[in-house]
Amino acid sequence: MVSAQAAPSAFKVEETTIFSVHAAFKAHTLTCHALVAKYLARIAAYDKQGPAINAIITLNPNALVVADSLDKRFAREGLTGPLHCVPMIVKDNFETKDLQTTAGSLALKGWIPRQDATMVARIRDAGAIVLAKSNMAEWAFSPYETVNSILPGYTKNPYALDRVTAGSSGGTAAAVAANEGESGLGSDTGNSIRGPSSHNDLVGIRSTMGLTSRAGVVPLLNSSDIAGPMARTVSDAVEIFNVVAGEDPADPVTASSAGHREADYRKFLVAGGLKGARIGVLRQAYEHPDREGRPTQDSEVVAVFMKAVKDLEKAGATIVDPAGIDSLNAIQRTGGGGCAAFKYDLERYFAARGQNAPVKSVDDILRSRAYHPSVQLKLQAEQTATIPPEDNPGCKAREAMRERFRVAVTAMMDSLHLDALVYPTWSNPPRLIGDLNTPAGDNSQLFSPTTGFPAINVPMGYTRNNVLPAGMTFFGRAWSEGKLITLAYGYEQATHHRRAPASTSASAATSSKAK
Repeated sequence: MVSAQAAPSAFKVEETTIFSVHAAFKAHTLTCHALVAKYLARIAAYDKQGPAINAIITLNPNALVVADSLDKRFAREGLTGPLHCVPMIVKDNFETKDLQTTAGSLALKGWIPRQDATMVARIRDAGAIVLAKSNMAEWAFSPYETVNSILPGYTKNPYALDRVTAGSSGGTAAAVAANEGESGLGSDTGNSIRGPSSHNDLVGIRSTMGLTSRAGVVPLLNSSDIAGPMARTVSDAVEIFNVVAGEDPADPVTASSAGHREADYRKFLVAGGLKGARIGVLRQAYEHPDREGRPTQDSEVVAVFMKAVKDLEKAGATIVDPAGIDSLNAIQRTGGGGCAAFKYDLERYFAARGQNAPVKSVDDILRSRAYHPSVQLKLQAEQTATIPPEDNPGCKAREAMRERFRVAVTAMMDSLHLDALVYPTWSNPPRLIGDLNTPAGDNSQLFSPTTGFPAINVPMGYTRNNVLPAGMTFFGRAWSEGKLITLAYGYEQATHHRRAPASTSASAATSSKAK
C-alpha cells in the first residue's frame, strides 16, 4: 500500500530517472497508475496546449490499464523487469501491434501492424509501457526538422519554441526533453538519434551496426539504419540499451554481434571513468569551410565544445588535438556514384507484411498524394531507381569505400592509442523553424554511419544567452559501447549540463493558466 506520509501526488516526474521511479515503488510512495497519470497530464498540458510542443501523434489509450496490471504484479512479485513501469515515447516508425504506425505519412494512416518491432517487444517484456508514439520527419527523410503529413505543424524545440528539434526523431526528443515521458526510442540513419538529442539536451546512443535490431522499424536505408534509446541521463539510456541490445533472428545483421554483446552494459557506469583515458578531437567532423573558405561552424558552439574538451582534461583524460585521417578525402572519393536503395528497402519491407501492408510501393504513395509537399521530390527521385542495391555498381563502390573508412578510423585510433574521438554533434545551434538557408551544422552523417561504429551524444552546454542546447559526440571503434558509456558517464557526472526546458515547467503552466 502507498503510505499516507508520502502519497503519489508528491512524486515529481520532472527530470526523474528509472532508478528514482523504482525507488519510489519499493518505498510504496508511488504507484504505476499514478506515474502514468502524471505523464498523461503533462502531455495534455504541454503537447497540444500551452507551448504546444506537438511531439505526440498517438496516445496509448490502454496505458492506465497496463499500469494497473503492473501495480497488481508488483504487489505480488515486486519489479517485473529492469524497465518496470517506465512510460516510454516511441518514434512512429516502430511497429506497435496495438497502436497506429505511420512513419509520419498519411499514406499509412490507421495502419495497425500484426506484431511489435523487436525493440518494442523487448522493452515491453522488461516492463516498460509504450505511453505514446512520437512525431518524426516523414519517412525519416529530414535530419533538419520534424514536419510531416500525419500531424499538422512542426514539432517545436521546448527550449525555444521558434526553433527546430532536428530530425528525424525530433518528436521523441522533444517529448522526453519536456518530460512528457520518462525516456524514448528513436532511429538513426545518419543523424536521427544523436542530432535531436543534441538539440534537446538528451543522451542518445547509436550502436555498432548489428548490436541492435531494426526488425519492425520502417526502413530508410537498411545499410545504415540503427535504432536505440534517447533519455535525459546516461544511466537511463544505458538501462534501456541493456534491454534492447543483442541478436535477433528477425534482423540478420545482428548475427555479427555474437561474441560482442556485453553481458551487462550497466557495469560500465563507473565513477571517474575519464581518468587515464586518451581522447582525440576529431576536427574533420566539424570544421567545414564554405566555398569561399570561410568557417561554417558557429563560434559559440565551438567555444562550448572547447570548454567541454577542457572539462574532459580536468576529469583526468589526455587530449590529443587534432586526431584525424590523412587520407579522408581520398577515401571518400572512392565512394562511386549514387546508391538509391530506399525504394527497394521500403518495398521489400512492405512485401514481407503481406496482406497487412497498407501500401506496396513508392508508386502507391505518390499516387495517393498522401504525403507532405516537402518530401515529394525525394519520393519522385527514389521512384526512378531501377537497379536493386545488391546489383547497383554505385552501392557496391559505396560499401567498398565504407570498409576502407573503417580500416582507416581503426588504424588512426590505434596509432594514437585513443579510447574515443569527440566532436560537437552539431556545429550550429538549432535553426529557426522554417529556416533551411543558414548553415545546418549536422556533423553526424559521416563517421558513425559510414563506418557503422558506435556514437553517443551527451549534453555539453548551451549557446545564445545560455538557452539553446548543444551536444558532444563520443565516437569509437566497433563494439566499443562499454568504453564509450564509461567516458560519456564520466563527462556527464563531471559537468551535469542537462536541465529541464522552461517552456514546460510547472511555473510555465501556472503562468499560462493565469493568462
